[in-house]
Amino acid sequence: MGVRTWIRDWPVYRQLTGTDPLGRGAAAQSDRSKALTARTGTADSMARSVCPYCAVGCGQRIFVKDGQVVQIEGDPDSPISKGRLCPKGSASKSLVTSDRRQQKVLYRRPYGTDWEELDLDTAMGMIAERVLAAREQTWQDTDPEGRPLNRTMGFASLGGATLDNEENYLIKKLFTAMGALQIENQARI
Repeated sequence: MGVRTWIRDWPVYRQLTGTDPLGRGAAAQSDRSKALTARTGTADSMARSVCPYCAVGCGQRIFVKDGQVVQIEGDPDSPISKGRLCPKGSASKSLVTSDRRQQKVLYRRPYGTDWEELDLDTAMGMIAERVLAAREQTWQDTDPEGRPLNRTMGFASLGGATLDNEENYLIKKLFTAMGALQIENQARI
């Protein structure tokens, strides 16, 4: 490659001698950048969703190609975020596509040092058994003076900030029906 060819391909030279003195268009483009296409333009479909990180509920557009998420952007039609996302929301594609994402249930037995894989049905059964056992062991029908309590102090619920009103309502109903008193949500803490 000669010096003259190199200078002509240099973006500063193109900016100073071409029709783009501010360097915002053709002067700033290389052959590689001219050939790039937006991931959103090549997607097969787009779905709308809500960012999973906090209780604000920013709208997201999720672009899918060949069954894989290729891009997540803010939804300009969202009345809440108007197309903007915070840094965590902007990086939420990695939440779905990261090779470090857990795909299996892992369990470490009491006093164990290693994790073992469990199938989902087994894990859900273990959770249900433990909730029922805690409820049975700590159930209080009445207080010392004979007044009805009908409660348990054996477990509690702390909801995440991404739960919406409907999910919080259902969780509150479920834990109240089981007799729990300590029911809180992270968004209020």
